[in-house]
Amino acid sequence: MSQNFSICVYCGSRDGVEPAYAEAAEALGAAIAAEGWRLVYGAGDIGLMGRVARAAQAGGGETFGVIPIHLFDREVGKRDLTSFIVTETMHERKKVMFMNADAIVVLPGGAGSLDEFFEAVTWAQLGLHSKPILLLDTGNYWAPLNALMEHVVAQGFAEASLLDFVQTVPDLSALMERLRAARSESSA
Repeated sequence: MSQNFSICVYCGSRDGVEPAYAEAAEALGAAIAAEGWRLVYGAGDIGLMGRVARAAQAGGGETFGVIPIHLFDREVGKRDLTSFIVTETMHERKKVMFMNADAIVVLPGGAGSLDEFFEAVTWAQLGLHSKPILLLDTGNYWAPLNALMEHVVAQGFAEASLLDFVQTVPDLSALMERLRAARSESSA
């Protein structure tokens, strides 16, 4: 398979309480591989991170992992990836992941996933990139985040255009459709 489109996946280093989160991570990894795309992610082998990577590998997909040295043991750095990079800091990790991706997908996760998400959204708002940012809304997980972003706009802390930088999709099928469209636009 030729790698011609890279998907950066931000997600939890835990599985969460709903089995649907793990199922979505595995299905996404398999779908990325089936498309011949490359997975870019945080290089951990635990939680949703590990699930998406193992599924991509099982499908023959390319995997590009980036982990800071201080999280290597905690997130069980996955060394058997196609590309494996160890950085000094979290900032370097986020930069390398972002710079090596054509689109961003956010699965359920915690503070780290939210940090990565908001940085990508802020950079889009500032005109620093136009990469698609997609929230996979497994089990309606992102409804509170979407409500918060609407609240930020309603209270005058951001223009309504902030909401245009993020697309929330209900399931893997809709996500893949959006990613295929983004892939077509980027190669046009």
